[in-house]
Amino acid sequence: MTPWTFLTNHAQVLLLLIEEPGARTRELAEKVGITERAVQRIIAELIAAEYLTRTREGRRNRYEVDLERTLRCPIYPDDLVKRLVEGLSESKGSVAAA
Repeated sequence: MTPWTFLTNHAQVLLLLIEEPGARTRELAEKVGITERAVQRIIAELIAAEYLTRTREGRRNRYEVDLERTLRCPIYPDDLVKRLVEGLSESKGSVAAA
């Protein structure tokens, strides 16, 4: 049986980048359980959709998540990314700031 999760790989990468904006693709891939190439594709898609912005800091990238973007979800079309992050952060006992 194929393992599955409630959150898509896109959501997991986005949430990890909120926690660690300077994370490397290798680190993200290991945590999500996908390839580095898949993480690169997801990041490119999130940037194209304006959920992420990327800035260079020396040889590394730093990402900023736009928490005011709406979720791409037909059931919750008007809810913001911020609401998802806040809900998940509450379960961890912290509030994500960006």
